[in-house]
Amino acid sequence: MLSHKAKYALKALLYLAEQDENHISRTVEIADGANIPKKFLEQILLDLKRGRFVSSKQGKFGGYYLIKSKNDITLAEIHRLFDGAIALLPCASLNFYEPCSDCKTESECSLRHGLMLIRDKTLKAMEGITIASLVNK
Repeated sequence: MLSHKAKYALKALLYLAEQDENHISRTVEIADGANIPKKFLEQILLDLKRGRFVSSKQGKFGGYYLIKSKNDITLAEIHRLFDGAIALLPCASLNFYEPCSDCKTESECSLRHGLMLIRDKTLKAMEGITIASLVNK
């Protein structure tokens, strides 16, 4: 399941993507507009900034704005940033791989092969959904 943090990050990105291109949104504006608790939003925006999805401007008219195109931000990227691996087990992961300690050989592990199929289909679906595609729904 998607964590609350990842869900709120997606809602914040959707809100920013719906704004005019040069609009800078204050944190309270994003919280109210996307119905996100403000206490969670500030940390989420910092994580999105570290991930190079958004940037901020300081000062009286400061706030947040997208620096990565809404056409290029995928659900897979946000899931990985906030929730980690898409695979159900580390041995089936592309980016967070770890061997299982209880398997004799990975090449013969039926469970791993099945989970890799699930990972591939899930990843393909998540990479095919962008913030722009969700805004346009």
